[in-house]
Amino acid sequence: MSISFVRIDDRVIHGQLVTRWAKELPCDGIVAIDDAVAADPLLSSVMKGAVPDTKVWLFTTATAIEKLPKVIASEKNYFVIGKSPVTLQRLEQAGISLKNANGKINVGPMSARANTTTIGPNQSVNGDEIAAFNWLTERGHIVEFRLVPDASAYQWQDARQKLK
Repeated sequence: MSISFVRIDDRVIHGQLVTRWAKELPCDGIVAIDDAVAADPLLSSVMKGAVPDTKVWLFTTATAIEKLPKVIASEKNYFVIGKSPVTLQRLEQAGISLKNANGKINVGPMSARANTTTIGPNQSVNGDEIAAFNWLTERGHIVEFRLVPDASAYQWQDARQKLK
């Protein structure tokens, strides 16, 4: 399978991703998906510079819908990273399967913002994100909140209890 890791991270690409996760899982390249990041040449350059030895693509959601089938058909191993669970929901709704070898969608930092509820360390969600996580889990994804590989983890079903 060509998608070796699926992650939600509001920082998109950063050093921790490369130094920790890429050492744990096979990674020949990173596909990052976020409309704002992909549209900003400076931010795109910074993201690509964070992983100088790894091929990086920064796509809008529309471009990802068009190009991810080729990535998935590849024999190489790619990380797919979205800034929000809403992005991953849109990909799946467009027919792009994000199933990967471990069957999980990993959730890293989702910083506190206006109208969010904190559900874990450096992990906060708003209404749209809650709906997207529910949608993803209803379709069989295991959504696991884990900042780094050796940190403790909890699943969306547990996090959802904090919202009541």
